[in-house]
Amino acid sequence: MNAKQIKWIITLALLGAAVYFMIPTIQWYRLSPETREEKEKSGDTILGKIINLGLDLRGGMHLVLEVDTSKLAAGVTKVDAVDRAIEILRNRIDQFGVSEPLIQKQGDNLIIVQLPGVKDPQRAIDLIGRTALLEFRLVDDTNKLSEALQGKVPAGYELLKDKNGEALLLQSSATVTGASLSNAKVKIGGQYNQPYVAIDFTEQGAKDFAKLTGENINRRLAIVLDGVVQSAPVVRSKIPDGHAIIEGNFTMEESSELAIVLRAGALPAPVNIIENRTIGPSLGQDSIKSGVRACLIGLAAIVIFMFIYYGMSGLIADVALIGNFVVLLGAMAAFHFTLTLPGIAGIILSLAMAVDANVLIFERIREELNNGKTIRVAIDTGYERATVTIVDCNLTNLLAALCLFNFGTGPVKGFAVTLFLGILISMFTAIIVTHLIFDYTLQGKDIKKLSI
Repeated sequence: MNAKQIKWIITLALLGAAVYFMIPTIQWYRLSPETREEKEKSGDTILGKIINLGLDLRGGMHLVLEVDTSKLAAGVTKVDAVDRAIEILRNRIDQFGVSEPLIQKQGDNLIIVQLPGVKDPQRAIDLIGRTALLEFRLVDDTNKLSEALQGKVPAGYELLKDKNGEALLLQSSATVTGASLSNAKVKIGGQYNQPYVAIDFTEQGAKDFAKLTGENINRRLAIVLDGVVQSAPVVRSKIPDGHAIIEGNFTMEESSELAIVLRAGALPAPVNIIENRTIGPSLGQDSIKSGVRACLIGLAAIVIFMFIYYGMSGLIADVALIGNFVVLLGAMAAFHFTLTLPGIAGIILSLAMAVDANVLIFERIREELNNGKTIRVAIDTGYERATVTIVDCNLTNLLAALCLFNFGTGPVKGFAVTLFLGILISMFTAIIVTHLIFDYTLQGKDIKKLSI
């Protein structure tokens, strides 16, 4: 097997793989919006095989959060608090089921959150904004509540209300907190068959909880979440197994959200939503249509120009250009990338750069023909000498794309990804694929003049 045969195999394999990976995306976006929504809710496996659309194309939510660094615990720095908040928010959103979210730091204490395709904005806001500080506190049993209601709160105690508005006098310090949890999940049961949250403690947390319950039998133990008493059951016996439940007349959605935030952990400081923008899907559809139209018009203009200016050689470049477009979309589908409006611009730019490489090659071939060389020698020499120039200029573009990806934000990164992939694929199609097509068309033929 010679080098040309290996190149043909690689080329055909790339095209076949690209078409294979593009099929699920084509099938997905041919479905009606209602059918796609049903499949998203059911967790259809095709979701992991399509090109996702970014916030600017699909619609969704754009939030700017401010971490309240004035309420940090002792020993926690501002930088650590923001980084920890980003990690917790990412865990919550991943469990919420949003595909391809964007969560990034901006400035000293701001966090940008973009949630493409969110159907219930208020539920997402409730999930993100909740601090989720879980505490187990003992309820006072010495009849000091009446004095506390009159403003005489004893030292070491705090007056809080439960979900029904009933006031309770609790110890201000908590022996066990949500930091001791290892898992939280939704279950259904109890006297009225209602949803509740079952929690599991870590090894050390289980020991602390066993000690707390063992030393306070027949006392009320309040379960406090973000300063609100969810329930205050009486401890009937020591609980040594590290399991407990949180009840509070929850709906299934409320209990699911509570389990998510408890699993992800409590935020190190409260977060305030200072900007909330909802982008409707109609804007996304308009953007998609405009972007696709621009892409197709640009592609058609390039194809027509290349054919008019370079004749049949231009047609060979057009075939490679279309192959470049197919392989690029196939690569995005294979790696499950997110397509944004700047990403579409990156695709158009990479196609233009692919043509630029062919122009360099064709002009070099023309020079060799004008110097009196045969068609075969002119083509081989033209590709050999133009390749160095093409690789050199494209390497600088690849470095620029890497810098954009590394230092840019969401939309800029989308542009950088498509540009980087497009440059790599365009070099392959311009240098390898068009050369193979020339060799195939000239094989066994005595052509006196090349249409170029």
